[in-house]
Amino acid sequence: MTAAVPHAAEQVAVAAEKRWAWVVAAIIALLLVMMVVTGLHWAAMPPSRVETVDVKTLHVKGEFVESNLGTTLGSDGKVMVRLVAQQYSFMPPCIVVPAEMSVTFRATATDTIHGFIVGTTNANTMLIPGFVATFTTSFKKPGEHLMPCHEYCGTGHEAMWARVQVLPPEEFLAKARSGERLRCVQR
Repeated sequence: MTAAVPHAAEQVAVAAEKRWAWVVAAIIALLLVMMVVTGLHWAAMPPSRVETVDVKTLHVKGEFVESNLGTTLGSDGKVMVRLVAQQYSFMPPCIVVPAEMSVTFRATATDTIHGFIVGTTNANTMLIPGFVATFTTSFKKPGEHLMPCHEYCGTGHEAMWARVQVLPPEEFLAKARSGERLRCVQR
């Protein structure tokens, strides 16, 4: 009689393991089907919010000409930063932004895949030639952050970085109302 109890318990355990194996297999199959369907869908119809830019005329005309790069305060009060990544630098090399205000970044690359991350913030994006990356973030407190390229872009990659100077909101607004592109100040 004692031999029958372990045998019954073993059968229950085997049945439970088989059920879980089927559940796991079903989840894996569902994930694979989802990957194939979404892959085919995006290949046929790319996302509508993808913006493109001609890298051959990037510096000559359009949004990313050199005179339009940097930080501006729009008439609607929105802060916009435009920048371009190219081997082995960011243009502009130093960006001024306000603390405690929303800042929208619009950026692209001219030659190869680049990316950047701003210090201890959540500002982190990849820049692909021919496409415009857009994201909005805010900076909690004034200070200065390094902004390195985090995508290997060639033998000079380790020296590709910029600075982000975060000013108190009042100081930023006082400087930005002049309508000029803001430049970093030495502190």
